[in-house]
Amino acid sequence: MSSRRSVAASAAAVAVAGGVAAAGSHGGVALGGVPVFALCVALAFVLQWAAFVPAWIWRTERYFDLAGSATFLTLVLVAVSARGAPDARALAIAAMVAIWAVRLGAFLFARIRRQGSDRRFDRIKHDAARFFLTWTLQGLWVSLTLSAALGAVTAAAAVPLGWPAAAGIALWGAGFIVEVAADAQKGRFRREAANSGRFIATGLWARCRHPNYLGEILLWTGVALTALPALDGWRYVTLVSPVFVWLLLTRVSGIPLLEAQADRKWGADPAYRAYKARTPVLVPRIGRLPGGAGR
Repeated sequence: MSSRRSVAASAAAVAVAGGVAAAGSHGGVALGGVPVFALCVALAFVLQWAAFVPAWIWRTERYFDLAGSATFLTLVLVAVSARGAPDARALAIAAMVAIWAVRLGAFLFARIRRQGSDRRFDRIKHDAARFFLTWTLQGLWVSLTLSAALGAVTAAAAVPLGWPAAAGIALWGAGFIVEVAADAQKGRFRREAANSGRFIATGLWARCRHPNYLGEILLWTGVALTALPALDGWRYVTLVSPVFVWLLLTRVSGIPLLEAQADRKWGADPAYRAYKARTPVLVPRIGRLPGGAGR
């Protein structure tokens, strides 16, 4: 991507986030006349751009994922604090986001410390415009993913918890457990010397090929469902959150990239081809698995 296109893409990302911020700010609390929702979205980008400066100076991506997770945590804390006297829904949503952000941030930071680098950035981090774009896109990712949560937390009127919140919290819990379990299973698999260069097809990974992403989609859908009763009017736009997560993971940077990488690495392996043929991509296989599933 050329520098001109990178700059244009960065501007487009800010514009999209600005549109969601405008919608999410309707009927929300404000600080000094500035809607807290819009303030949080602006802060998401400011924090990424601030982190970009040392990352560019040292040409490192080591703190990229950690900065993203820290931004989620910062924004939800700012939103709850600005609310003054947050209701039960706001506190529940803030807790769900905070638990997820701390766990994922620690997991990703530990992973890149072990690996030393993220090869996705090998070329990008030496091109200022493209590297800046990745940090800007992370600001967009935070803003859109967190939008339903922010819409509910910054709502001016409190709405009592009901069955949607109970169902949303349960769905978030299920998704969080699936994601953590999938990451733990893959981590244990990779730490065993005998599995060097092999693909995982056991545990949750025998049920579907990307259970960690399934968990991610489920938990953010749970957050949106918990937030739903507190939304109205233009703030319904913030329900783009789980849709965005699903599109990002299934159509853009998640599954398509990993599937292509796996095909290049194991595409000639009959065992991998058999695993791929019998194992769904995302929707898990339910029931008894066939014998000898995976390696």
